[in-house]
Amino acid sequence: MIVNDKMQRGYEYDITEPIGRNFASDFKPELTPKQMLELGVFEGHYLNDCQNEFPADWFTHARLSFDAPDVSKNYFNIKSRMSLKEWQQKGWIIGPDVRGWFQWYCRYYIGRRIHKIDDIQIRRWKSFKRHLTQINKNCLAFDLNCRKKQRQALLQWAYNPFF
Repeated sequence: MIVNDKMQRGYEYDITEPIGRNFASDFKPELTPKQMLELGVFEGHYLNDCQNEFPADWFTHARLSFDAPDVSKNYFNIKSRMSLKEWQQKGWIIGPDVRGWFQWYCRYYIGRRIHKIDDIQIRRWKSFKRHLTQINKNCLAFDLNCRKKQRQALLQWAYNPFF
């Protein structure tokens, strides 16, 4: 795969695994990138300029906003993200995935493997599960209005927020 978009030019990687298969044994995301995009993540303004890198069907029903981030594109209609600049300042942009965790997940999902980076990102994903605990502790079952910001964040990390 050769990537040429607004944020990366000439980045190349190999796809070594079948799409959606052969994940690390401790990485069990509850949502696919396609499902996440269809439900509404990152204010619809995340992968707009790099759709050619990923399967076209991921974007058929995706909730996208091309002009600017749009909170109404998020499933929970709430802002639940920091800016890319904040992620960069915190050192959360790892390796060649200049857009962050979701870009890593999309590339991992289609079959790219970089074991050192994969291990770091999977640890980050596993640590995000703490938000599930907070929702379970503080919300009635299936009360989707309870802790909407955390639920949107869970959705953006491939966890099922609908419980």
